[in-house]
Amino acid sequence: MRILLVEDDALFGDGLQTGLMQHGFTVDWIKQGRQALHALRVESFDAVILDLGLPDTDGIAVLQECRTRDDRVPMLVLTARNAVDDKLQCLDGGADDYLVKPIDIREVAARLRALLRRKDGRAKSAIRHGNIELDPLAHKVVVNGRSIELSHREFEILHTLIRAPGTVMSKEQLEQTVYGWVTEVESNAIQVHLHNLRRKIGREVIRTIRGVGYTIEQQPQ
Repeated sequence: MRILLVEDDALFGDGLQTGLMQHGFTVDWIKQGRQALHALRVESFDAVILDLGLPDTDGIAVLQECRTRDDRVPMLVLTARNAVDDKLQCLDGGADDYLVKPIDIREVAARLRALLRRKDGRAKSAIRHGNIELDPLAHKVVVNGRSIELSHREFEILHTLIRAPGTVMSKEQLEQTVYGWVTEVESNAIQVHLHNLRRKIGREVIRTIRGVGYTIEQQPQ
């Protein structure tokens, strides 16, 4: 799950990025609102953590511009402002959640997982697809009743594909989702992870669409 963190405080941002990565998120960090708006135009994120007190523009303006252009990415406002009027302005302006600093990293992670469940239309954390059950909270995959050990990258690739069955994801999209900006990626890294993943869960689960990307088929109705 790829998160865009928009936060200008270097110490707080570093701690938040590190903590969320330890909870299994891919976190890309930007310190200015205009940079965040550009990133949201050109790349895809599962959710945004947005501070309000940014150096170049107020975070509320970032939120409003995103919603004006119909960007529906879930947004968690994370700020020191605790006035009710600020909360109301953000929530009525399109924010999906509002959290006041100081924070517990476990709560931020839980709120992000809740936002992503709502985005996917799911009531619980675990995702079932045919004979596969994936639980992002427990970082566990069960195939045909048997627990399967996956690396972090393998798990994230499977999680990305299984959340959107029928959607074809390009190699570049998978790289962005699984690695973000903070890690250099070998040119064949995704193919290697997919090879290992297919060996563990079954080669028929993930289809290659030649010249386009990879997908997990939708289940028949």
